[in-house]
Amino acid sequence: MTDPSLFPDLILFIAGAVVAAFVQGLSGFAFGLTAMSFWVWGISPQFAAVMVVFGSIVGQVTALLSIRQPFFPKAILPYLAGGLAGIPLGVFVLPLLNAEIFKLGFGVFLVFWCVAMLLSPRIPPVKNTGVLSDMLIGAVGGFMGGIGGFTGVVPTLWCTLRKLENNIQRTIVQNFNLSALSITLIVYATRGMLTRQILSFMPLVVVAVLLPSILGARIYLSLNQRAFRRVVLILLCLSGLAMILAAALKLMA
Repeated sequence: MTDPSLFPDLILFIAGAVVAAFVQGLSGFAFGLTAMSFWVWGISPQFAAVMVVFGSIVGQVTALLSIRQPFFPKAILPYLAGGLAGIPLGVFVLPLLNAEIFKLGFGVFLVFWCVAMLLSPRIPPVKNTGVLSDMLIGAVGGFMGGIGGFTGVVPTLWCTLRKLENNIQRTIVQNFNLSALSITLIVYATRGMLTRQILSFMPLVVVAVLLPSILGARIYLSLNQRAFRRVVLILLCLSGLAMILAAALKLMA
């Protein structure tokens, strides 16, 4: 039976899911960081962690079916291979790591780096990176997923630095996110985190996420390369601010 104590936060929970789904539909990432900027104010950490992963998966599948982009297996596979190594490492390190200090530091890095790129749009793209570099980025993304569900941030930043075409970047990030988050949800299930109480809220997440995900994906189709890059950098910057705020609140508490 659902715990009645969660109902005072129901509006906050739905609002976070709706806004996060729209942002993910538009950019291909950032469901977790957007949702947590709402949920940190009144949703329990374990409940939020599972719902971030589940909501992200629902949103990614919805967006993929909505816009049906071309698939680039050679571009995606190195990230997936690295992610498979990074996720278990993140889950293993999580109990040993001060996750809030890590998020605080990474959030500061994101804000400064993305602001610099927004103010200096003529920064040349990173070229001749190779498969190993993509695997390393995938491993870092998987590690971030293991410690907090933020799988898409590092691959998105990397693709932006390389100035990849919109459809290639989105395909890489979406498929990486979907694969990494699915593995993370399986890990959560094996650790007993999918309680009956949490499962009872999953249909509500599906309802809240579907329409905003489709709307965000449709708006993405109208963006040119420059506009999409600016949207991604702004969202990465806001993601960094959300990380800083959430980590600072927990550290002060």
